[in-house]
Amino acid sequence: MGGIRVTGLLMGSTSLDIKAGSVTKTIPVTVKSRNLLSYGPASGNGLTVTVAQDGSLDFSSGTESVPLYKGVRWEFDVPEGIVGVPLIISYTGDVPGNLVIGLYVNANSLGGVYQGKNNTVVTIPKGTTRVELRILRGGVTAGSVSGNLKIQLELGNTAHEWMRPDNTSLRGGAVN
Repeated sequence: MGGIRVTGLLMGSTSLDIKAGSVTKTIPVTVKSRNLLSYGPASGNGLTVTVAQDGSLDFSSGTESVPLYKGVRWEFDVPEGIVGVPLIISYTGDVPGNLVIGLYVNANSLGGVYQGKNNTVVTIPKGTTRVELRILRGGVTAGSVSGNLKIQLELGNTAHEWMRPDNTSLRGGAVN
């Protein structure tokens, strides 16, 4: 059976007009984000993350020393159609303090990005139903962190311009 695939450049609602002879049918269409991540406010291990008005993430932390690779996380359902296919995780922005951004399944890292390493291709294993986005403070001394990042997970192996995720209200928590 065939189908129609509509790709939009901007998120939101629109309509699609289909005409056959003298009959026209208007079909509502919702354009979803290419950014497959879900996240929202989170805090833990001395790191606080809030969602900026544009949907990006603002980071701040105290000056206290934090154990290596501790931070915040968000667990969410795997979006339909992305298991077993190449995905690319990328970011724009600059947050000093050696942050590491990773995608995890059952506490195992699938890969990630950090300052100096961006655009990492990952594949979610078959049978996976939930994934976890983790943002960790790394480095020998996990010092103060402040700034803004635009993080994206999308289909394929080429990173595109950042797009706000559909869900930016998912509550996160500390990585234990």
